[in-house]
Amino acid sequence: MVDAPAGLRFEHQPAPVLGIGTPAPRLSWHVPAAEPGFRQRAYEVEAGGRRFVVESAEQVLVPWPGEPLVSRERVEVRVRVLGADWSPWSEPAVVEAGLLSAADWSATMIGADTRHAPVMTGRLTVPGEVRTARLRITAHGLCVPWVNGRRAGDHVLAPGWTSYHHRLRYHTHDVTDLVRAGDNVVEVLLGNGWFRGRLGWRGERAHYGDRLGLLAQLEVTTVDGATHVLATDRAWTATESGVLADDLYDGQRTDLRHRSTVDTSADVPVVELDTDLTRLVAPDGPPVRVTGTVPAVGVSTSPSGATIVDFGQNLVGWVRLRSRAGTEGAEVTVRHAEVLDGGELAVGPLRGAKATDSYLLAGGDELLEPALTCHGFRYAEVTGVPGLRAGDVTAAVVGTDLERAGWFECSNPLLNRFHENVVWSARGNFVDVPTDCPQRDERFGWTGDAQIFAPTAAFLFDSAGFLTSWLADLSADQRADGSVPWVVPDVFPWPTPGAAAWSDAAVLVPRVLHQRTGDLGLLRRQLPGMCAWVDHAAALAGEDRVWSGGFQFGDWLDPSAPPDDPFAALTDPDLVATAYLARSAGALAEVAGLLGETALAARYDELADEVRAAFTREFVTESGRVLGETPTAYALAITGDLLPTAGQRRRAGERLADLVRAAGFRTATGFVGTPLVTDALCATGHSDVAYRLLTQTGCPSWLYPVTVGATTVWERWDALAPDGSINPGAMTSFNHYALGAVADWLHRSVAGLAPAAPGYRELLVRPLPGPALTHASASHRTPYGMASVTWRRAGGRLTLRVTVPVGAGATVHVPGRVDPERVAHGEHTWEVPDPVVARTAPDEPTVRDLLDHEPFWRRVVEAATEVGIADGERRVAGRLARHLDEPAARLVDSITMGFAPHAEELRRRIGDFPY
Repeated sequence: MVDAPAGLRFEHQPAPVLGIGTPAPRLSWHVPAAEPGFRQRAYEVEAGGRRFVVESAEQVLVPWPGEPLVSRERVEVRVRVLGADWSPWSEPAVVEAGLLSAADWSATMIGADTRHAPVMTGRLTVPGEVRTARLRITAHGLCVPWVNGRRAGDHVLAPGWTSYHHRLRYHTHDVTDLVRAGDNVVEVLLGNGWFRGRLGWRGERAHYGDRLGLLAQLEVTTVDGATHVLATDRAWTATESGVLADDLYDGQRTDLRHRSTVDTSADVPVVELDTDLTRLVAPDGPPVRVTGTVPAVGVSTSPSGATIVDFGQNLVGWVRLRSRAGTEGAEVTVRHAEVLDGGELAVGPLRGAKATDSYLLAGGDELLEPALTCHGFRYAEVTGVPGLRAGDVTAAVVGTDLERAGWFECSNPLLNRFHENVVWSARGNFVDVPTDCPQRDERFGWTGDAQIFAPTAAFLFDSAGFLTSWLADLSADQRADGSVPWVVPDVFPWPTPGAAAWSDAAVLVPRVLHQRTGDLGLLRRQLPGMCAWVDHAAALAGEDRVWSGGFQFGDWLDPSAPPDDPFAALTDPDLVATAYLARSAGALAEVAGLLGETALAARYDELADEVRAAFTREFVTESGRVLGETPTAYALAITGDLLPTAGQRRRAGERLADLVRAAGFRTATGFVGTPLVTDALCATGHSDVAYRLLTQTGCPSWLYPVTVGATTVWERWDALAPDGSINPGAMTSFNHYALGAVADWLHRSVAGLAPAAPGYRELLVRPLPGPALTHASASHRTPYGMASVTWRRAGGRLTLRVTVPVGAGATVHVPGRVDPERVAHGEHTWEVPDPVVARTAPDEPTVRDLLDHEPFWRRVVEAATEVGIADGERRVAGRLARHLDEPAARLVDSITMGFAPHAEELRRRIGDFPY
């Protein structure tokens, strides 16, 4: 038997889809269960009463089978599949087209001159019973619509942030239940948002324009088939709302005493604004919503006497506050911050952002919350509410409403909390665009951050539509010479030069989305921009193919960089740039081949080979040492296939492992190296070192923030010192997902669940059990259904369980076995001897063995600290790193001699090597 198909999707959106922007949306579905041996031979689609049979095994992003949709057309779709017999039909799924042409709009954009946030009002008389009603709406700024006094939809910060000069997103709301026969009133509150509010740390405002605008069209169909339209025009009116000021950085100030906006006595006329309706686009992914709430975990009094609310979780959104029996005209103020400093709000990391909401009360019992701003915070300082209780305060969590798609869990609670921190940082920074941080006066769509985090994002969330929309803005803002801005949408006041790893998002993010979703159409759409960027970078590199000079971020925020100079990384920026040029050229060659562009594929293959050869010539010695001797340099060379001989690769892997050991297994990589270093170690046979690096808890490390209470990923490895002091650098965010990109390695390697073909049609299961963990698991809702891998070590045995969804297959590398196994859909279990065995002592243990012996290594470090050796761990590790292949027993004696006058006491405290 075969289950009925389920989870119908149109493009990257789950059904029902209202207002889709393409006339021929591709279809996807999954089959929940099928008998062993099932193979789909054909599928049948019923759309709008017509049936189409297609002989194909495809079930992801298959072509629309019938005539293209026309604007406003609503179609009910169902699917069944054929194996030995036909499956049952899926449940019907609805897709409805939006307005597919500018000519479908009768509305014009309107604005008004008001001191405070305006409310635009239109009226429509409906002569009969309502059958359907749709409100299509967008704005220059933010818009909050009501119909007959009731909220239309649940979107917040709508219509979101796009490259407004090129793309203006509109949303379609089903307001059938809000519209009635007779008189109807539509009111829309407008706010500054990204369009007219502050953008950037220089105080710039009105980047896109100095006038707010509303474009709205209410279309009502009555039971007699007639259509009645209320479109924005000069017949609308405007009035000032009670929102006295609003800004995404600074917050919202609201006078709750303001009279009802339906009162026409204060109306002001509106003006029609010139606008290009061809810019209008329908959404590719979900909107921003309130996605959850977090209750306060405590209310306390700070040393200064302020009331501080702790939500126990760093998040993005706003505070919902119940003011009981407030006095008319009294003021309530809510200030926000991510951390405390001496018991008070730490507002320094906010830089110029005020992050303050305030309310003038109308009197009585009131629920206070903003609508035109959001903040990044864990703590809130509340004034004006005597006797505030924890039960009176809740945090509303705000972000793009992405469905969770991937999970990871293991036996180490610190790693589990770290992974949860990665999830929270993604939730907080995916607010219509993938931003760097959600709290200070920045919040830009930095391309470098998105590029390195895209694989993790694609696993954790159904993020394809979200990132597809962002890539459309990247293409819109890409310059004529092919350079790609540092941030998308591009809001810098000057043209920024292309930069390696940042601008490479143009190539690498689409490639990741294809790998994870199978979307060839996205690759075809982005191909011209991919080529333009690689051509631009190749021109900058010149004929010798070494990209040198010019501006580069390099290995941004390398932990060795001082607080005031994040550029001061140890890895040569020219090395980073050349390695990324090779990476992107190779990826582009692969993409061109997938699209059947054979000439392009050959051209970029040749370019990639030339750059790889140039990298080796310029930065790699014959023996395999890489210029600069940094973990990032080695990680780039190893993962980028930039070492042409096996000997060079082996030596580079050994040297990388040595560097990690010499650093005491503390991280020594910035934004570029961090996602790559564990993969590079594993690829060269040093998974034990990768595990030690992963599980280090000293600063800097992935787990150090967890040990001091972090609930999101930090921008800097040392954003908060163990003594609670805050890094003094101007960039110190406590919610910044970039360094959490290692979570992709947790999913793919530690748990062992990775795509081996686009869209996970083939799975690669290759778990990496290590002595630091007794179990690990990952599960992901692939386009074909749920896939999972779980391994557990107990009693000298390892049990591996794998779930493969219908329509997919898997190659499984069972730990301890030489040959992989090929399996089809279903549940599979193996039990084998535990390959993770206690290390036995060699006849002559070396210093490497000492470093890999965690208890003894800790004993050495503690002894060095106890006898007063300054910076003991680093100095001892550095000394050991110069003698890695020497006998460990002798070094216990010789190492102490280098630390006179502490030698004798140090030797006594260390004791004997434990073999």
